[in-house]
Amino acid sequence: MDYNTQRDILHLPEYGRHVQQMIEQVKKIPDREKRNEQIRAVIQIMAILNPQMKDFPDYKQKLWDHMYIIADFDIDVDSPYPMPDKKEFFSRPEKIHLEEKPMKASCYGRNIENMINLIAAREDDEDKTEMICTLGHYMRQQYLIWNKDSVADETIFSDMEKLSEGRLKVPEGLQLSTLSSDATFNRPGVMASGTSKSGFGKKSRNKKKKKN
Repeated sequence: MDYNTQRDILHLPEYGRHVQQMIEQVKKIPDREKRNEQIRAVIQIMAILNPQMKDFPDYKQKLWDHMYIIADFDIDVDSPYPMPDKKEFFSRPEKIHLEEKPMKASCYGRNIENMINLIAAREDDEDKTEMICTLGHYMRQQYLIWNKDSVADETIFSDMEKLSEGRLKVPEGLQLSTLSSDATFNRPGVMASGTSKSGFGKKSRNKKKKKN
């Protein structure tokens, strides 16, 4: 029996094994003109198998690039586009630099620390005050996710100044808007009580009694 594990590896599985086999057959055609004719027919088939490719402005070039990938960059045909560099597709991406500095307050996260640093670097003006107020509301929300007790504005503003290492000064008299009494904030992945997994409220199981 012929098992997939014994066959050649599919370079682009979305096109299937038949397209790869057709390209392999085109490679073996000795006549160059006939080979060019057949590979253009294969390109048309690839376009039919992947119609979403037409959403891209350069979809024709992408089809030819995919053909070269399936052919393992080993096919001699006259293409309207240059053969792509194999290293561009198989070279490892550059390493992403990760922050090694530990977070000062895990309940707020690193993004809030970065926002505080950006705001602290601005000159004092009305826009900066608005940013501090908006960030304060968001920090209060994050605080209440992990700490269910109420939190005073002074606590949020104090944390803000600590995270900025004293570079961010909250204007005197600045206050956050009052939270409604039924406001609730939940941790990521945790649903509010009284809701089902689908996000809708639970239906009451009590049926109305029929009138006699």
